[in-house]
Amino acid sequence: MNAPAKLIEVTLQTVEFKLDGKSIHAYDGETIFKAAERHGIDIPHLCYKDGYRPDGNCRACVVEIKGERTLAPSCCRSVTPGMEVQAQSERAVRSQQMVLEMLLSDMPEQGYKWNENDEALQHGELSDWAARMDVTVRPELKALRREQPAADLSHPAMAVNLAACIQCNRCVRACREEQVNDVIGFALRGAHSEIVFDLNDPMGESSCVACGECVQACPTGALMPKTQVGSQIVDKKVDSVCPFCGVGCLVTYNVKDNKIVSVDGRDGPANHSRLCVKGRFGFDYAHSPQRLVKPLIRKPGIAKDPEALRLLNRNTGDWSAVFREASWEEALSLTAGKLKGLRDTHGKKALAGFGSAKGSNEEAYLFQKLVRTGFGSNNVDHCTRLCHASSVAALLEGVGSGAVSNQVNDVAHSELIFVIGSNPTANHPVAATWMKNAVKRGAKIVLADPRITDIGKHAWRTLQFKADTDVAMLNALIYTVIDEGLADQDFISKRVNNFQALKENVKGYSPEAMAPICGIPARTLREVAREFAKAKGAMILWGMGVSQHVHGTDNARCLIALSTVTGQIGKPGSGLHPLRGQNNVQGASDAGLIPMMFPNYQRVTDKGVHAWFEDFWSTKLDDQPGYTVVEIMHKILAPESDPHKIRGMYIMGENPAMSDPDLNHARHALASLEHLVVQDIFMTETAWLADVVLPATAWPEKTGTVSNTDRMVQLGQQAIDPPGQAKPDLWIIQQLAARMGLNWNYPGLHEGVAAVYDEMRRAMHTAISGITWERLQRESSVTYPCLSADDPGAQTVFIDRFDTEDGRVNLVPADIIPANERPDADFPFVLITGRQLEHWHTGSMTRRSEVLDAIEPMATASLCGADLLALGLAAGDVITVQSRRGEVAIHVRRDDGTPQGAVFIPFAYYEAAANLLTNAALDPFGKIPEFKYCAVAIRRGGTASLAAGYRAQGVNGG
Repeated sequence: MNAPAKLIEVTLQTVEFKLDGKSIHAYDGETIFKAAERHGIDIPHLCYKDGYRPDGNCRACVVEIKGERTLAPSCCRSVTPGMEVQAQSERAVRSQQMVLEMLLSDMPEQGYKWNENDEALQHGELSDWAARMDVTVRPELKALRREQPAADLSHPAMAVNLAACIQCNRCVRACREEQVNDVIGFALRGAHSEIVFDLNDPMGESSCVACGECVQACPTGALMPKTQVGSQIVDKKVDSVCPFCGVGCLVTYNVKDNKIVSVDGRDGPANHSRLCVKGRFGFDYAHSPQRLVKPLIRKPGIAKDPEALRLLNRNTGDWSAVFREASWEEALSLTAGKLKGLRDTHGKKALAGFGSAKGSNEEAYLFQKLVRTGFGSNNVDHCTRLCHASSVAALLEGVGSGAVSNQVNDVAHSELIFVIGSNPTANHPVAATWMKNAVKRGAKIVLADPRITDIGKHAWRTLQFKADTDVAMLNALIYTVIDEGLADQDFISKRVNNFQALKENVKGYSPEAMAPICGIPARTLREVAREFAKAKGAMILWGMGVSQHVHGTDNARCLIALSTVTGQIGKPGSGLHPLRGQNNVQGASDAGLIPMMFPNYQRVTDKGVHAWFEDFWSTKLDDQPGYTVVEIMHKILAPESDPHKIRGMYIMGENPAMSDPDLNHARHALASLEHLVVQDIFMTETAWLADVVLPATAWPEKTGTVSNTDRMVQLGQQAIDPPGQAKPDLWIIQQLAARMGLNWNYPGLHEGVAAVYDEMRRAMHTAISGITWERLQRESSVTYPCLSADDPGAQTVFIDRFDTEDGRVNLVPADIIPANERPDADFPFVLITGRQLEHWHTGSMTRRSEVLDAIEPMATASLCGADLLALGLAAGDVITVQSRRGEVAIHVRRDDGTPQGAVFIPFAYYEAAANLLTNAALDPFGKIPEFKYCAVAIRRGGTASLAAGYRAQGVNGG
């Protein structure tokens, strides 16, 4: 589907025509095929796919039109008033049957895609239509069958069987027009023409990004998931939500023998059936033999050695030398007893908890409730602190809400799309498709980033600014808008506070003055500012390249100012959108999994709010903010005399021993805890430092809701049973709560998930009051704010007012603040960390997917060609990257999008953990670490792992 649903309802004009002798109405511009389909009339079709541009090349859908000599393809031909069409005339049917017979005659004896699980229909939709049209292939046609091309099995995820290809062009449109990856095309001519990848490369060697859109589009099995070639018979199909990023694509699991054998994209509001490589092919992690299946307790006398993590191989690590198996009763009783003992002996500040953005809203809500009511403090946080905490701080301060103003696919209404500090084709691939689609319709993308990434291929202008100069560049854009009279004075006068202070502040930030600092020519800065201000709709989308700095909040303040002084907010195609990284980081934050706020961002220091929650939860609550992720690590290592020294932790679904900055410090802190409980699905680096490890369920093994980057609350359904004795997170939290003396009662299926959701809905007051559990079961996805049962939800917010006290945006001027650590003679390079397409977060899930780890198996550091030459290196060489905190040995990759003087390292690889290098310096407002900038040195050599991965064998001891 090449465009999202329109935001504004329109009254469609209709025209009357005759179809098979019956008068029917079609919408103005509607094709004969679609009109017939709406009226229950089936016309054979193969090249047509709902949502794709009609192509008309297969000719299976031809119809007879009165007064016309030739038959017309109904998928391409629009209805006109008074038209008389025969879809089932003898002539039309004979032609349809002939097309089907000729295509079927070229099919191989053994098909690849059984339609509707019927072995007799081995060629997918072609076999189905042939059966429905009573078509069989004559022997004389079978004798003319073409020479069968060999299968291409070079790709880890997909099989190419051109013997089954009917050249319907659906895969080409899927690749070029839907996903806009431009990999699949036609080569050669006439009878020799065929589908090719790039310049006729094997699929596995091409530039294919493995989104699988072509697989989902193919009607005959010429393109198939390798896991499902042949029989597609499954036990059940279960609808859910993809857990691999914040876009929130809806999916359908195909399950056989309690195993997910394949995944289809579902027509959800965020993805319209599209998926990326992770969502399509990454779910085998749930079936990894390395899953935790029993509770584990550390053996007496076995020390916690953080240094050992550096030498740990996930394939050969033997947990049985460190832990023993235990019953659930023993593990839960030990956990609760130790945590209660620390609380009662040292005070309520002695405990802390890290929840998860990878689980459900209900889990996040119950987790923070347990910490606040059972532990007795607000020492609860999660990975939002490490991704968009600074963005949220600026948004709450400026517009009164930390969520997005417009949804991603609203770029369909934008004239200019400003992408800054984000690599959407890798981190939010489906969101990137909407941006690329918008460009095809005439929109302009401006990419602003120290790295030139793949979205730059589609950019109108690329602003490759010097790392750490965001404020300089953004203030120059704001200066230009004001200086050239492009500011929306009417919007400013009615809806903006503190404009004069902003205007005064940017006087020293002219493009001419900032060009030498940020590295962008003044004329380019002015040109971009003009286009942004003059566009009918200009949307800003940003990622962690903006937020993960000591000046991350200031960066976001500048984006808010740029958007509001130009009036580019509160209308379609405009607004502010921080792209959320994890699948439920929005929902977990909404649910209160943050130390300074109760659910729905209600501050713990607000006396009225505090009193309301004490009454709601029937217990006394701490009235002071808790500590954040990095602060908690510091408090663990605080002296014994510190009354807030943290001594015990409960960590659910987070891996701070890989995700925190300055890992040597973080691992030392975790190892120093008197009691650490880790609840996860794998033996993560953090779990190796635990006293008790509790085996939990993976996302496909549970029912619950998540909230995506677009403010959509979405329901995921349990598809498979968990392995061994692994238990749902909701069950574990409730069991611990009971053992800590809390009297909770959540009746119902799936550990009372619906009852937990209803309590959370009440705790969030009006934000999701119109989104009941029953409504989610009907609709799967509902956008908030949603105030009533008949409220469709607000796709665009701030149309009339902002969520601030006076309804006006509060501008906060920003000045240049340098990074905490700058390059020098000893550490001359800048390290930038981030993610890559095939892997997610710390890799604990995606690197246990055989397909994903086969596509991208090895940790690499990216350097530009000029730096490789200067260092005497070639792609594939081993280098050692060293900071003031640690070092990693890693293979080098050439990437000319990486600027000179910088190195990019993804943080998903335990064998080359990038966060051993990063700096724990914090943004003072969002308390987010500076992952995107620290000084490093690079030298040739070192001992680097070669595709260490997480292979299919089980963990030793399991």
